[in-house]
Amino acid sequence: MSGTETRYGEWIAVRRHGSHVAELALDRPKAMNAVSTELARCLAEACDALSADRTVRAVVVTSTNERAFCVGADLKERNSFTGADFARQRPQTRAAYTGVLELPMPTVAAVHGYALGGGFEIALSCDLIVADRTAVVGLPEVSVGVIPGGGGTQLLPRRVGAARAAELVFTARRVEAEEAERLGLVDLLVDAGGDTAEALALAGRIAANSPVGLRAAKRALRLGHGLDLRAGLEVEDNAWRTVAFSGDRAEGVAAFNEKRTPDWPGE
Repeated sequence: MSGTETRYGEWIAVRRHGSHVAELALDRPKAMNAVSTELARCLAEACDALSADRTVRAVVVTSTNERAFCVGADLKERNSFTGADFARQRPQTRAAYTGVLELPMPTVAAVHGYALGGGFEIALSCDLIVADRTAVVGLPEVSVGVIPGGGGTQLLPRRVGAARAAELVFTARRVEAEEAERLGLVDLLVDAGGDTAEALALAGRIAANSPVGLRAAKRALRLGHGLDLRAGLEVEDNAWRTVAFSGDRAEGVAAFNEKRTPDWPGE
């Protein structure tokens, strides 16, 4: 990572790349970023801060562990949990996954090694997934007596369709990189070790565009998905109205006609 770093507890770091790209790093390397109660709390806190930062136009979610993006729930922590412990933890873990999902700017996951269970759900919560050829993804929760609880049962069908998602969830199988790309579980496959650089480059290309437009486009894509066409077009129209009268729209048109790079006001 490069740039100024902000820590959220011990295991989450946010670092700026230039003026408008933020890297959100899962930084619990000794545990392969297993999602403990504390990591979940810090992830939710970091997402709240990023959501409020109007200068951030794109976020890349990365891992500081060389062998894994994130192996999912911290089963060592949960081994001694009572039912009451699970009930107390649930709001925190749900806030973490929801925090990533609801980031208002475009998000890119940079995945290498294992991205399993809750780890894959963090990636699925992003708009785009860049994976390298070491990536192994999956939702194995039913093999340990639970179900995907970080959005997996809802996000996976939206990526690959209901039947394929059912097969992957019911079998709990792990999917290696080439098949993951073929099935649409990841969007871009790169050589080993190249996931973070490629994701940051992609985020940089995204961040060159209007921040108002980016947020409105993401909102329209997310809210319109699954609606019938008429309802979806209403969502799009509402999003269009938020940008049509914005300073970004005026600047974009002026810059185009003056053949210069836009200086987005972000209003």
